[in-house]
Amino acid sequence: MDFVLRNALVIDTDPVVVMPGTDVLVSDGRIAAVGKGLPAATVIDCTDRIVLPGFVDTHRHLWQVLMRSFCADMTLGEYLERMLMPVQAVLSPDELRIGTLAGALECMASGITTVQDFSFAPTFGHAEAAVRGLRESGVRAMYGYGQPVFGPACAEEDVRRGAALGGGLVDIALAPLGPSFSDIGVVERDWLLARSLGMRVVTHVAGKGNPISALRDRGLLDANTTFVHGNELGDDELKLVAEAGAGVSIAPAVEAVMGHGVPMVRRTRAFGVPTGLGVDTVTAVAGDMFSLMRAALLSTHLSEGVHVTPADVLRMATIEGAAAIGMADRVGSLGVGKHADLVVLRADDLNLLGTHDPVAALVTAAHPGNLEKVFVGGVEAETQDVAGAVRDVVARLKR
Repeated sequence: MDFVLRNALVIDTDPVVVMPGTDVLVSDGRIAAVGKGLPAATVIDCTDRIVLPGFVDTHRHLWQVLMRSFCADMTLGEYLERMLMPVQAVLSPDELRIGTLAGALECMASGITTVQDFSFAPTFGHAEAAVRGLRESGVRAMYGYGQPVFGPACAEEDVRRGAALGGGLVDIALAPLGPSFSDIGVVERDWLLARSLGMRVVTHVAGKGNPISALRDRGLLDANTTFVHGNELGDDELKLVAEAGAGVSIAPAVEAVMGHGVPMVRRTRAFGVPTGLGVDTVTAVAGDMFSLMRAALLSTHLSEGVHVTPADVLRMATIEGAAAIGMADRVGSLGVGKHADLVVLRADDLNLLGTHDPVAALVTAAHPGNLEKVFVGGVEAETQDVAGAVRDVVARLKR
């Protein structure tokens, strides 16, 4: 359906600009124009509304809604030992689908229209089920085909079949353990396999052993990679990431709760590394981008590097996050021709009244309750009742 969002306070992100009394025209699922008085047969009145690009979550384990808040007082080691490894060992493909579907719906309910789902697939059936859950939700996603933590690597033939699951709203990436947690021979095999299949690589990274240098030395470091966390990476390692044009996803809330190290957003931005935000896991923190933006902004005061503004944080939640996972040509801003992934918020809700700086208000004061509409590819997101299915899975896991 073609339509225009009329008379909104429009916020674009590339660059960050605020445009009162402005229209956004959507045609064939893409942004056709941004301006005033744009003609369209279908008009959606957005007076006293804020319209901006949908948020991009660059790192999330969607299925972990099934274990929500279980790890809120755990270290990273406890999270791995007491939740992740035991649950991965028993979760069936259909239960993974249910968790993925619920997690994706939670994303859209807070304005996240694109999500990088770092999943796990002990069998090809698990990968198929997870991608099915993504498609059922209507979210735009980059599915990370990954092995269970500290489990056997995914079979090469399964990964090849997994690459063919992509299309439409779902891209397929490879999500290996990577140079911080695998033998370098395994790392080389994984990276070369991803290259041969045209898959992006998304991987967790720690600071020990100079993992970025290890990739560089073997000709594996390139722009088609997203590194997650990396709080302990040295400046020389981050410079290599920047030179390669690769991206970084930070999860400021989880990194604080689980003790990953000093916040790194001011350093990644100082070196010009495309930096996105990720919820990571709702086993420990909230699942909405508004909470995440506040965590990112507040954590900048605990580290050294360039000054970070609310506008910078909004960019990390949108266009810069899209760049960090290689999707900036499609989403993250209101550029003509991009997919119409949009969010509409009520600007006259109590928590947004009296706003002087709309960008700062989005980052410091808005919350999911302000959302009125969410569009993915010009299609309005719909609520689905998954509560019963989630309860059934949670009940089984508790047994």
